[in-house]
Amino acid sequence: MDMSMFSTLSGLSGTSGANHVQKMPYLTGALTEKTDTADGNMFSAILGTAIDNIKATNSYLSDAENEEIRFALGETDNTHDLSIALSKASTALQYTVAIRDRLMDAYKELMQIQI
Repeated sequence: MDMSMFSTLSGLSGTSGANHVQKMPYLTGALTEKTDTADGNMFSAILGTAIDNIKATNSYLSDAENEEIRFALGETDNTHDLSIALSKASTALQYTVAIRDRLMDAYKELMQIQI
């Protein structure tokens, strides 16, 4: 799959951004099937992918919160799991916000076009 679409949308180009995108499994399944733009299937595929990405981000945030609670209650002494959960949540949220900002900028630009 071509990951350049995500780096272009999120504005996170370069080697470090591309490595993070490849490590995020919820981004790799996006737009795997061919769609026909004339029928509007491309828009529905992108919208579906965006919704799936938001759900995955929420899942990562929930997992991080659960790990924090478990650590605070003393149910686990493993700080490694807590650190991993927090890193996943932070990275997923950063990408989601970056993509949202790029989409909002594109929408604003489209709205300024004179007909």
